[in-house]
Amino acid sequence: MAIITLTTDLGSKDFYQAALKGSILSIMPTANIVDITHEVPSFNISYAAFVLKNVYNYFPKETVHLIGIDSVFSEQSKYVALKYHDHYFVGADNGIFSLLFDEAPDELVELNIMQDLKYLHFPLVDIFVKAAIHLARGGKLREIGLPADSVEERMLLHPVIERDIIRGSVIYIDTFCNVITNITKELFTRIQRNRDFTLYFRKSETINQLSWHYNEVPEGEKLCLFGISNHLEIAINKGKASGLLGLHLNDIVRVEFHP
Repeated sequence: MAIITLTTDLGSKDFYQAALKGSILSIMPTANIVDITHEVPSFNISYAAFVLKNVYNYFPKETVHLIGIDSVFSEQSKYVALKYHDHYFVGADNGIFSLLFDEAPDELVELNIMQDLKYLHFPLVDIFVKAAIHLARGGKLREIGLPADSVEERMLLHPVIERDIIRGSVIYIDTFCNVITNITKELFTRIQRNRDFTLYFRKSETINQLSWHYNEVPEGEKLCLFGISNHLEIAINKGKASGLLGLHLNDIVRVEFHP
């Protein structure tokens, strides 16, 4: 069964998400639609890229991932479809793909699907859906677009590395209010070199030990660990770290390694 995943900033309050799904099912009633999330903050492509990057590879090969972030029509809009590591992606060329992938796509086209004027302000339910269904049915990329050389580049804010210090920032807060930073396990290990460390945040808050799991400390106690995303997380066992510790998106964290 063909799988089409949805990652959007449409939310759950309005009719937009249902309209998107209905437009897919009206053309392809057998489609297996999987919601990744519709709760991406409006137009926040870096947030969406982080979510999708950590989940798409769990899906079977040939899955089609439809991305509806910052996709409202304009005269300068460029919509693309591409193949990457045996998965298909459809979305606006607004920089999200450069954040999502570590390498260039295997194949890339700029969509040239004719748009129904009825859906001019909602290309998600017209252009994107048509492209996604075409690919889900086994169609070729070259049949829905013209070959393109590259996607728009967008740079993430990377940690700043000093001799014995990593300065990072908060890039994601999950449903459990765990705070995820842009410090990867690979970077942490490379700079640490088996040394002790202290993690500083919110001026006076510190943590100086890595945990393997959330229940390693007593309930209500703070901890840090590398979760499923392989990024350094700040959490509270059975508590809401972001609220209780006063951490928000883009806040600065600092790791100091000791001799």
